[in-house]
Amino acid sequence: MKYAFITAIAFSALIGLPTASTAGSQDVVVEGAWSRASIGTKRPGVAYLTLRNTGSDPVSLVGLETPLAMMPEIHETKTDANGVSSMAPAGEITIPAGESVSLEPGGKHAMLMKLQRKMVEGENFSLTFNFADGGQLTVNVPILGVAARGPQD
Repeated sequence: MKYAFITAIAFSALIGLPTASTAGSQDVVVEGAWSRASIGTKRPGVAYLTLRNTGSDPVSLVGLETPLAMMPEIHETKTDANGVSSMAPAGEITIPAGESVSLEPGGKHAMLMKLQRKMVEGENFSLTFNFADGGQLTVNVPILGVAARGPQD
């Protein structure tokens, strides 16, 4: 039985389905993941998606991991009353029970700093979300074109 469980997790990760562990974080579902190709490795990459908490308790996202970038973080872009935009790390993000948090252009997003390789259109990369309860959720993120505006591109 133990091997069947491990095989199911390995197969899910291989075909791009999310895998999760530990109560609480196991209730998080990732929807619509996508990223843009990079011109090189000198500038950061980004990833966008929606994290939906299907459970009855809030879940806190505390970090990211990916072999693609040495410094993956959730950042947030804000625009002040004068129309000036700035970006900074968002810190811990709580996803209330039954609600979603979107990582999208112009708002919160996964910033992939210190890229280890160029992000090539048509490829994908793994992105792991780390939760306060110790759980992790890993998804494969498709890389779209440099000018992509969403997963439909």
